[in-house]
Amino acid sequence: MFFALSFLIGLGLGAAALYGYQRRQARAQRRIPRDWPLAVRPLVNNREKLVWVWLSKVMFDQQILVKLPVTRFTAPKSGTDASHWYHLLNGVYCSFTVCSMEGQIIGCIDVPGPQGLSMGNQTLKHNLLSHCGIHYLVVDPSNLPHLIQIRTAFLGEHAARGTGLNSQLESQFRDVRENLQAIVDRKRNGKNSAMAQLDAAMPNTSDYAESQQLAPGWEQNSFVTPLDSRAAGLDR
Repeated sequence: MFFALSFLIGLGLGAAALYGYQRRQARAQRRIPRDWPLAVRPLVNNREKLVWVWLSKVMFDQQILVKLPVTRFTAPKSGTDASHWYHLLNGVYCSFTVCSMEGQIIGCIDVPGPQGLSMGNQTLKHNLLSHCGIHYLVVDPSNLPHLIQIRTAFLGEHAARGTGLNSQLESQFRDVRENLQAIVDRKRNGKNSAMAQLDAAMPNTSDYAESQQLAPGWEQNSFVTPLDSRAAGLDR
């Protein structure tokens, strides 16, 4: 009887100690740290920067917002589970969102990465945004569309051609496009040359690649890994 009573008392004390420890740990996690283990990172990568510069010239009379979550400009209809849709769409965003000077969303643009943009990703955003009456385009910095093409898609044919875009202004946009294309080609050639030299200097990179794998549980995203394989700035 004595041993059973001692066991129950010990079990109760252990449970109380565990509960107190878990509460202290929870408070410690909520406590604002003195030193934040964070650093400033670029808002866009090199490919996105090229399209950003081009888009700001083409849509000169609109506002360009960067990586804005769709939950910032959409809202669930009455009678639906708002919390469900928020958690479902909270991580969905496009590279750029175009809106009018009055804050009306006009269209969204995605810039595919070096590995492209999955068809499932494109389909989800196209269906979602089209249902809300918002145009969605995927723009490759190495194959930029004509300014009239994107302005017509976002603003309509009348608005696109009725903004006073004379031959001189169109020539200016053409120069911008050609300049950006030259930058893309120069960076691509430089990267290929650098990779060739690296391959020659490192005959066996399998061990290195294996050592660079993220630990299980970490996602491959730009918070954990760099936005670019190189840290080069945009040439002007």
